Amino acid sequence: MTKKIVFTGGGSAGHVSVNAAIIPEFLKNDWDVTYIGSKKGIEKNIIETEFPEVRYETISVGKFRRYLSVENMKDPFRVIKGIFDARKILKKTKPDFIFSKGGFVSVPVVLAGRMLRIPIAIHESDYTPGLANKIAMPLASKIFTTFQETEKELPKEKAMYLGAVLRDGIFTGNASAGKAFCGFTNNKPVLLVMGGSLGAVKINNLITDNLDALLKEYQIIHICGKGNVKSELKQRGYAPFEFVHEELFDLLAAADVVVSRAGSNSIFEFLGLQKPMLLIPLSANASRGDQILNASSFEKQGFCKVLQEEELNDRIFNATLADLLKKSDEYQEKMRQKRPFKTAAEMYELLLKVMAAKK
Repeated sequence: MTKKIVFTGGGSAGHVSVNAAIIPEFLKNDWDVTYIGSKKGIEKNIIETEFPEVRYETISVGKFRRYLSVENMKDPFRVIKGIFDARKILKKTKPDFIFSKGGFVSVPVVLAGRMLRIPIAIHESDYTPGLANKIAMPLASKIFTTFQETEKELPKEKAMYLGAVLRDGIFTGNASAGKAFCGFTNNKPVLLVMGGSLGAVKINNLITDNLDALLKEYQIIHICGKGNVKSELKQRGYAPFEFVHEELFDLLAAADVVVSRAGSNSIFEFLGLQKPMLLIPLSANASRGDQILNASSFEKQGFCKVLQEEELNDRIFNATLADLLKKSDEYQEKMRQKRPFKTAAEMYELLLKVMAAKK
């Protein structure tokens, strides 16, 4: 009999990346794979582009906003419709279990899965659970955590700390190919700047406004987010991109230092690759503060330097970056002492073992 699994999660690349990492393991082992997502979310583009053999199903979704909006009155009805949409798909698919990465699209799927008594595994990437996972966690059979501190705050019978789940390809990057792709030389260190899948206005502006000074010291790979590339600034030593796919592994390999937001999936990949990092977490004014906690945890362990958005200016940024590069050996040594992650193959085996026990 064919083994079946349903994946869900979306709204940002971070809510898809772990799914994208382990889906190949299920396909390799002849599982029938279905992904439930939204009609217009980033998850649709990622899954349909990278895994054309995976059946992608859409449901109605509502966004869980933390601010006042007229849309808040409509969203409960969208969520209710989403539950019925998901229930219909799950009844047709009959999966052995559901793997949820979070994001608002996952809530109707988890609710429908619980109604149908389908085992549910949830993966929480951040130090503190997001709102969608907070709603879904009481319904889950098992909750996997990326941070050890998170496990302590969850029910003991459900929670399991495992660290991050890293894509296999992350370790296959070629530094020479990455430099060649950008037209770089070996004469200056390479600075990789990432603002997340949607970009980061403050980080982007910090780089472009300070570009002349930075280019005296670094070659810069700048992943800006959709619509944020300023073509008039392109020049030798500066390679801006809206988004990258298969080239990312080579670009990461080429980087000597990384500047990034503090989304969990990204920073654990930098940790796995032992890349010294300067983290600029999304401020508490623009988020629930999860990135601040992620960055703080890494800083305490000696993996990175952290600058808060509120203290950013050219002088502080340049000085912090220079100090990070100067002490890069110290940061890399700290990172070498840790292995807080699972490979996709390890996660696959663990999932099968744990979920078989939950049936």
